[in-house]
Amino acid sequence: MTNPEKNSNDYYVVDLLHILRTLWHRAWIIVLTGLIAAAIGFCTAAYLITPKYSSSVMLYVNNSSFSLGNTSFSISSSEITAAQSLVKTYSELLDNRTTLERVAEKAGVSYSYRELSDMIDAYPSNDTEIMKVKVTTDDPNKSAKIANSIAEVLPVRISEIIDGASMEVVDYAVPVTDKVSPSITKYTAIGLAVGVLLTVIVLVIVAIGDDTIHGEEYVLETYEYPILAKIPDLLGSGSKRYEYYSQPQSKKIDGK
Repeated sequence: MTNPEKNSNDYYVVDLLHILRTLWHRAWIIVLTGLIAAAIGFCTAAYLITPKYSSSVMLYVNNSSFSLGNTSFSISSSEITAAQSLVKTYSELLDNRTTLERVAEKAGVSYSYRELSDMIDAYPSNDTEIMKVKVTTDDPNKSAKIANSIAEVLPVRISEIIDGASMEVVDYAVPVTDKVSPSITKYTAIGLAVGVLLTVIVLVIVAIGDDTIHGEEYVLETYEYPILAKIPDLLGSGSKRYEYYSQPQSKKIDGK
């Protein structure tokens, strides 16, 4: 014969209906916590994180014949892949210590070349021979100044290394006051999602750990045991107040 006590330790019953009821009855807590977390995310993005601003300069990669060491190259303007390779090569020449130190000196900033490297992003514009250099700092004027310094330093630096190579400035950078980060909408949405998710997890854990018997239906559905007796809820709403009575004392008889 199977021992029911032994089988009861072999598995754990999770009442999904009880969990859903718990979440529904405490939905106001979930909503309130989500709103508070969203407000925290909004305040963090709006007041605590330093905003970033970007400015870009556009440079044209001149596709003329040039030589690098003892090897000669001839690039046609129709060869987009070759032009992209040039842009990649020029990006590497930009992202080195000597070039960036010249850029910092030209722009009059005190950043190290590593700090400047983290602020600069160079890539081909729409798969063309135009190289776009974007600079992101905490000041729009500083971003534009560094970008324009790159437009002056990089062509000279390239001509020193690659014979016959040249770059032309297509468009200089201007200060842009629209911040690129942080995104208030993104931080608010993340705060809302995290607040709701954490609250739901906590409520689910509380519901799973709740071993309180919630009614006769709960006993029948969970344990399948017969109910022998039911104690009325004397403390529920609408019930009468408790009245306490003491056993009446017997009256004393005269003379006794």
